[in-house]
Amino acid sequence: MKRCDLKLYRGYANKKELVVFGHVVKKYPSGDHKYTRNGFRYARTIIELFSIKTIPFLKVVLKVGDLVAETIAEADGYFRFQVPFHESMASGWHTYEVIVDDEINGKKYYAASKEEFFLPYKSSYGIISDIDDTFLISHSRRSFRKLFVLLSRNVQARKPFDDVVKHYQLLSFASRAHPQKDSNIFFYVSSSEWNLYDMIVRFAELNGLPKAVLKLKKIKSGLDDFVMTGGGSHTHKLRKIHNIINFYPELQFILVGDDSQKDPEIYEEVCQTFPTSIRAVYIRQTRKRSKPFTTLLLKNIQDLGIDTCYFAHSNKAIIHSLDKGLVFQTPVEPPIPLVPKDAR
Repeated sequence: MKRCDLKLYRGYANKKELVVFGHVVKKYPSGDHKYTRNGFRYARTIIELFSIKTIPFLKVVLKVGDLVAETIAEADGYFRFQVPFHESMASGWHTYEVIVDDEINGKKYYAASKEEFFLPYKSSYGIISDIDDTFLISHSRRSFRKLFVLLSRNVQARKPFDDVVKHYQLLSFASRAHPQKDSNIFFYVSSSEWNLYDMIVRFAELNGLPKAVLKLKKIKSGLDDFVMTGGGSHTHKLRKIHNIINFYPELQFILVGDDSQKDPEIYEEVCQTFPTSIRAVYIRQTRKRSKPFTTLLLKNIQDLGIDTCYFAHSNKAIIHSLDKGLVFQTPVEPPIPLVPKDAR
């Protein structure tokens, strides 16, 4: 029996269907400590993640409650379930299990793993956000600087933009009825590859960003195209955003991105296609001056009756969210501990 690993990702559900996905790999680098290494050891971690070897065409079994479903992994080890789902469950996060127990080319493989999926609340918003240069400082428009940062700075050294965490926490309270903490479903949709999934999740956790479903780009299994990480066509982002909105016709969505690449064009197309499903669009300004083309695209979106905000600093986005009634309260700041007089 040859052991393999299952790399599962957070999934999502509505009242009729469940969507979960992952990869079958020979061996996945383990341990959160690898994302806090320094120097060459951290660079080696990133290189290991881009050297993952996948296993194709194995049978994959999904189990959730009484639901059991099967599929076959694709040529790159990727598998995806979108299956009828009628389990009676409360809104929020729930656990699913995936098992591989199969034989191919005379080799037997076994693996089992668990992950979570989210079932939104009735009055939820959906928040769809880019990652690089939207909340994570990445220098996306400068390929070699982005690569240097990726290889040299671990998750503790990487930084979010000022006040972006406060804005995202605020959006986690956004509601069309009654604000409730963590009631909204967040999707982080990016042109970064699945190889960086754990790094992004760890960064989000360390910085207090809302727990999210990630939708990333096709996994890479070699260093030949490593230098182009995050590059190439962004059409997969448009396709994935369309899929999300079609999956949740009852939700309204808030789109968050930046002007360093194609987000304004992608979001304008999304708004033209789903004008009644989009509540607001936020675009971060990544240079000292705003871009005229981005301003024009946002004007097109506003003409559809959708609120927009083009901002250089997240405090402007926070004020906009409050002014437009998207949110009704700001995240509570932790109280300052009182120091006894004797200790002064």
